[in-house]
Amino acid sequence: MRTLRTQLRHPTLIMVRAIGLLSGGLDSTLACRLLKDQGVDIIAVHFSTGFCLNDHRRVIRRRKDQGKDLSNDALRAGANLDIPVEVIDISQEYFQKVLLQPKYGYGSAMNPCLDCRIFMLRKARDLMAEYDAQFVFTGEVLDQRPMSQHFRALQTVEREAGLEGLLLRPLSAKLLPPTIPEKMGWVDREKLLGIRGRSRKVQMALAEKYGIVDYPQPAGGCCVLVDPNFAKRLQDYLLHRPTEVMDLRDILLLKVGRHFRIHDGLKLVVGREEAENNFLRLRFPDRIQLQPVRVKGPLAILDGETRADEDFVVAARLTARYVDKTPNLSAVAISVHSPAGWVRTLEVPPAEEALVRSLQVG
Repeated sequence: MRTLRTQLRHPTLIMVRAIGLLSGGLDSTLACRLLKDQGVDIIAVHFSTGFCLNDHRRVIRRRKDQGKDLSNDALRAGANLDIPVEVIDISQEYFQKVLLQPKYGYGSAMNPCLDCRIFMLRKARDLMAEYDAQFVFTGEVLDQRPMSQHFRALQTVEREAGLEGLLLRPLSAKLLPPTIPEKMGWVDREKLLGIRGRSRKVQMALAEKYGIVDYPQPAGGCCVLVDPNFAKRLQDYLLHRPTEVMDLRDILLLKVGRHFRIHDGLKLVVGREEAENNFLRLRFPDRIQLQPVRVKGPLAILDGETRADEDFVVAARLTARYVDKTPNLSAVAISVHSPAGWVRTLEVPPAEEALVRSLQVG
């Protein structure tokens, strides 16, 4: 689903128009500001992959996030800069074409950074004709990220995206070969920057100069694919998933709670706090749910198919492990609710640490 959030300006009033990838982080925000100051008419695009941690935090609203501004960073940045932002959901296509078999492999976890960049820029290239845009730009900085932003990687991304000469990186432009927009005089190269490396001091000084104060702290972005624990859960999901098509709810589930692999066809997810318990209860009413009786504790759901009564016992023991004051309880009553309507209660001892460690995923 594509949603244009701001009215476009009349095309007869512009001379040069560009498509910009806008995450809402400081770098992409500054790139937009630099080109806007040169009179470039900007159409900002934000691609939603389904793997942005901030999107999920906005849904869950954990205790630690109460009072925080969890609005979409790209839409907020676009509003502050007074530029249109188009949000495009690419989650299904991204899962199938990028995440499963990336041509250039993964980073430190399950992050296919090069393939991700190429995929998004191809999408941006395809929008150029629709919006009568002359080039594409990003907020990438030379040598900021080891996998995707060294010189050869930037060249590879530009070539594979089919944007040779038409992909401008305003923050590092003076350190890179001149692009067609610069050669044609659509933008003034002398007013672009030559930032390099991982330090954000220059960007933060520019933000202060421009009065840009509402931006997320530069801590690696919101992509959950770089998280080692999430990567383990995702690898487990890919190994045991029942179909080739991604279920978006399955991806949401990977971001919640503690995960335990009971057997090849069954996993238990245990909520870690009230917000996660509510999320599991409301978003997964079609799954078997477990909850302690008479004592406070987590809600857990079974994801998959049970094979024997022992599966319920193991799941109940794991759930019991996380009730309040577990060390003082020799047995805990766990209520098991099926979406088919049946209910049963199991009296079980909490799982010992060895069992927890042997089954926990990520």
